[in-house]
Amino acid sequence: MNRDFDTFMSQLKETNATLDFYCDFKKISKNVDDIAISLNMLNYLIGKEDLRAAVEALWKRDKTVFDVMDILIATRKKDNKMFFDEAGQFRKVHSLFQSVDGIMEFLEGTGLANVFRNQEIKDLEDYVFGVETGLDTNARKNRSGEITETLVARIFTNAGITFREQVSSKEFPAIADVLGVDQKVFDYVISTDAKTYLIEVNFYSGGGSKLNEVARSYTDIAPKINEVDGFEFVWITDGIGWHSARNKLQEAFASITSIYNLTTIVDFINVLNTKNYGM
Repeated sequence: MNRDFDTFMSQLKETNATLDFYCDFKKISKNVDDIAISLNMLNYLIGKEDLRAAVEALWKRDKTVFDVMDILIATRKKDNKMFFDEAGQFRKVHSLFQSVDGIMEFLEGTGLANVFRNQEIKDLEDYVFGVETGLDTNARKNRSGEITETLVARIFTNAGITFREQVSSKEFPAIADVLGVDQKVFDYVISTDAKTYLIEVNFYSGGGSKLNEVARSYTDIAPKINEVDGFEFVWITDGIGWHSARNKLQEAFASITSIYNLTTIVDFINVLNTKNYGM
């Protein structure tokens, strides 16, 4: 087992990234489009020496345009970002957009006032597109899991394997009974004439406590599932993040019959073929 596990660890990949992993430009464009009218109205402030007079004029025209100004400092209203003001009070950034005085405090305090006066920004719609691109990098962690699932689905499809996605354990009464309160939605389910395989897929490029939790969780549920006649738990995982949780993964490797990575997934496909898949 140690030799096999060492081989497994040596096969773990640094990244699962495809080119569309880095930025979700469809989402970025939508986020910008949603506030484009307000941004274009705020363009009125660019190049104004008397910035307060310009803010007052825009405020009288449509005060709601200032509601989107959080994004100019790479935050969102929903984030409820806080700051200490000059009086030492702890306040929400978004609370500043309720008055001209507050807006000026925001512009001067952040440094945007000089950026506007000096026309260092030419167009706020273009500027915010760049901000959104930067903020989108925070979503990469979620996309990593989605990319791995997509990759595994492609591997199954290319091998002629029929599968179902996001299947609740409640669809299988015997499994629901043994899992009790630990009900799950499995990433994939594959049925053969011999067994039904309940599959979880993930990828970890970095460490963290979550890896230990995942390993413990699967170590717990796998034996319960495997005890049910006609079912088997399968875990497909990869990523060099597992080097930081090697011991926990090794414990799981010893107790879970079917663990594969993106290199050895072909072995799982071979297992499916030997089980008269699709017949």
